[in-house]
Amino acid sequence: MASTPTPSPWLGILARSALAGGATGVVLAAVAALIATPSAALSVLFGSALVIVFFGISLLIGHYAGASNPSGALGLFILTYAVKVVGFGAVLFLFGTPRWLDGIWFFVSAVSTVIVWQIAEVVAFSRIRTLLYDETAPATTPILSSDDAPTEGR
Repeated sequence: MASTPTPSPWLGILARSALAGGATGVVLAAVAALIATPSAALSVLFGSALVIVFFGISLLIGHYAGASNPSGALGLFILTYAVKVVGFGAVLFLFGTPRWLDGIWFFVSAVSTVIVWQIAEVVAFSRIRTLLYDETAPATTPILSSDDAPTEGR
C-alpha cells in the first residue's frame, strides 16, 4: 500500500515537541526540588513553560497559515519570531524579574528545554511525508518512443 502525505504536520510536531519539553521541565523540577529549593523547582517549570509557549506559537501559526498559504508560512514564521522576541522582552522589561525566580535553575531549564524541543521537532519533522508529485495526474509531457527520439545526423 502506498503511503500518503501528512495533511498538516504542524500540530503533530507541536504535540511531540511540547511533550518532550514538558517532560524535561518536570524532570528538572523534581531534581531542583530535591537538591535545591521549592522556588528553584518553580523557576524550572516557569523556564520550561516559557520555552514551550515561545516555540509553540510558531507551530500554531504554521498550522493555520500553512493550510491557506503554504508558501507564505515561512515569512509568517519570521514575522512571528520577531514579534515574540520583542513581546517577551517588553514583558520582562515592564514586569521585571520576580523575586522568587532562581536565575541559574531558570537558565538551565530554558536551555535544556530548547535543546530537547529542537531535537523532538527535527525528529518529528523528519518523519512527515511530503507529496513531491502526483502519480495519478495525467502526464503533461508526451512520452517519446525510441522511433521518435531525436538523433544526430538524421
